[in-house]
Amino acid sequence: MTDSIQCERRGSTAWLTLNRPPVHNAFDGELIAALTEAVKAAGSDPAVRAVVLTGAGASFSAGADLNWMRGMAGASEAENRADSLALASLMRSLQFCPKPTIARVNGAAYGGGVGLVACCDIAIGTEQAKFGLTEVKLGLVPAVISPYVIAAIGLRHARRLFLTGEIFDAATARQIGLLHQIVAADALDESVQHALALLAKAGPVAQAEAKWLALRMAGIDEAQAAQIDRDNAALIARLRVSPEGQDGIKAFLDKRAPGWVG
Repeated sequence: MTDSIQCERRGSTAWLTLNRPPVHNAFDGELIAALTEAVKAAGSDPAVRAVVLTGAGASFSAGADLNWMRGMAGASEAENRADSLALASLMRSLQFCPKPTIARVNGAAYGGGVGLVACCDIAIGTEQAKFGLTEVKLGLVPAVISPYVIAAIGLRHARRLFLTGEIFDAATARQIGLLHQIVAADALDESVQHALALLAKAGPVAQAEAKWLALRMAGIDEAQAAQIDRDNAALIARLRVSPEGQDGIKAFLDKRAPGWVG
């Protein structure tokens, strides 16, 4: 494990904390690998009854790290595909984790951060939390996280938010189904503990089967998800190296408007 993820056992709950507060817990290759490992370890540990995922500092996760994006802007399509497959593996590991998962959304979540929230079974956020699927502003799309976000908020809301890239608040996140509950910041831990207490009353085998049941009834299968992830990784890799994607990423890094604006 690395410093980018804090893993803590509180009783029978594994607490996984994204630990890059200076960059608002943004993703890079190290964080993605460490969190994937931590989720898999918690899922396979018989002593773990539930997993809580949260962020250190003021944010949940700001999505892609700027330096990581800078590296991907200069990478080949094959390198971008491999990078996207790593993120897809993280999302799939969280979606299909056999233990109940809770997203403790302590602050803003953008891009891949929204994907993490969507992959969790229960999502509780503060009233101040902000959200955004802003990839189109970079000439990209939320390809890897799209199956999980659409499953959480539905196709109609996804079509709007994927296209506009707009920032939305916690009340909207609750309305569209991304969050199950919104609370004051000082009530967040109490609400998470209440959810954990409810989960503790259920049989762990039954809970795992209940998760598989819900996913199966929705037509969501892990093998099928892996194929979708491969297709979506190829899509985002192609867009990242395209003229529009290159202009969008470089414009963002240079803090200027991309060529298609105006």
